[in-house]
Amino acid sequence: MGLLNVLVHLLGFVLPALAVALFLVGGAAVCLPHNPATPRWWVQWAVNAAVGVLVLLGGLVLTGRDGKVATYAVLVLAMASSQWGLSRAWRK
Repeated sequence: MGLLNVLVHLLGFVLPALAVALFLVGGAAVCLPHNPATPRWWVQWAVNAAVGVLVLLGGLVLTGRDGKVATYAVLVLAMASSQWGLSRAWRK
């Protein structure tokens, strides 16, 4: 497998985490009231993306396969919890 194929496979592996992080930050900006203590959008995206990639790696290690529905369910729950914390939503 060449370098380009490796990069395409890695991008395909992390793309769900990157996309969900982007939609999550955008949705939080629209749905949640503005809080001045909330980090900038790109910091929120980076933290959520990192959490998502860690969950995907954990799912790969635990199940031995990529793309399990249970891993994606944990991905959504972990990233939503991360966004909730970043948005300081418990103070609302």
